[in-house]
Amino acid sequence: MAVLAVLSTGPGAGGPPALDPLDLALVRGEAVFEALRTYGGRPFRLEAHLERLAASARAIELTLPDGLEDLAARAVDAAGGGDLVLRLICTRGRAGPGGGPVAFAICTDLPASFEEERRRGLRLVLLTTATDPLLRAAAPWLLAGVKTISYATNMAAQRMARSRGADDAILVGLGGELLEAPTATLWWRVGHTLHTPSLDLGILAGITRAVLLDLAPTLGLKVLEGVFTAEDLAVADEAFLSSSTRELMPVVEVDGAPIAAGHPGPVTADLQSALRRLATAR
Repeated sequence: MAVLAVLSTGPGAGGPPALDPLDLALVRGEAVFEALRTYGGRPFRLEAHLERLAASARAIELTLPDGLEDLAARAVDAAGGGDLVLRLICTRGRAGPGGGPVAFAICTDLPASFEEERRRGLRLVLLTTATDPLLRAAAPWLLAGVKTISYATNMAAQRMARSRGADDAILVGLGGELLEAPTATLWWRVGHTLHTPSLDLGILAGITRAVLLDLAPTLGLKVLEGVFTAEDLAVADEAFLSSSTRELMPVVEVDGAPIAAGHPGPVTADLQSALRRLATAR
């Protein structure tokens, strides 16, 4: 993934972007972030991402710098526009005198693997999390649904999945509740109904998740949000993951068992097309 542009605010913003070695993002993991796509140089659902960024910042009592929308626009322009991945990262900065919040806008190209993965579909494995989702939802200090840079556990889950011959993981609560993928929302279809885990379980409120809740009825689909188990997923007609950067990714296998016929499903393709049309509309 090539880095095309990096811009920053805060101390030293006039020079090349740099992170202070004593920035609390490095020392304590005190930072929040958002990642989204641009289509033809236009960030998709930027306002919604900024609102979620602000909510994450409030959860860890981090003051966001001003001008994030302008920072994002300048980074996209510096990267030459087009279809990109745009990341906004806001840190607490360095502790003590001269410190203060710092924001980075980073533009990279889209990984070439996305379209190949969409064509063939993903193989997933179920991984049980160490934290009960109901406890997590009731304990705000556990930062349920907050998008901080503390993604080490999420990345470990993906590495474990790949070590088992899969592409990604589905995180499962101690009671068997399906939660989410490490960086995406889980969906599946039975008949004309889409199923997805409830936000009450403490999962991330995905921006693409919200978009699909609006798009589904336009394709004659109902959406059921709730508490589900692997047995519910096993009878799916098709399944997929959604995220802002990867869009929709079909799921063709879970724990070695095929979903439906083991091929990407038609409704997933229809929703992907509808999402792309919405994102690229002028």
